[in-house]
Amino acid sequence: MNIDFNLFMNDVVRQARQDMEEAGYTELTTPESVDEAFAKKGTTLVLVNSVCGCAGGIARPAAGYSLHYKKKPDHLVTVFAGQDKEATEKARAYFTGYPPSSPSFALLKDGQIVKMVERHEIEGHDPMEVVGKLQHAFEEYCDEV
Repeated sequence: MNIDFNLFMNDVVRQARQDMEEAGYTELTTPESVDEAFAKKGTTLVLVNSVCGCAGGIARPAAGYSLHYKKKPDHLVTVFAGQDKEATEKARAYFTGYPPSSPSFALLKDGQIVKMVERHEIEGHDPMEVVGKLQHAFEEYCDEV
């Protein structure tokens, strides 16, 4: 059986991007789009997406499911580590005090980091645990919708 690795990975990346778009997240693919998105007033949830198993099996499902809550961020965005490298690097520049981590979530308020859920808090955890961490942050920093 022959599998074209690049074709396979293109399918994985396309599906990962589509998952987040369907969940209501805006994909940021350039450093300029990151600056523009992070300059918006209010709360912004950022998913640093990736192709790893914990992104597909835990982070992306948690990113969508966490929004079924009484409070949620004003803006939902995602950057794709390993794919949109410059945009991801620009986003990570806002996450002061945290090393690069993917997948991960950052909650910004008026462009400033207020909460980070790093890979070590995602990998090996149940998706509902991650949902709980996100919703706890929403409770503290976001407004009721």
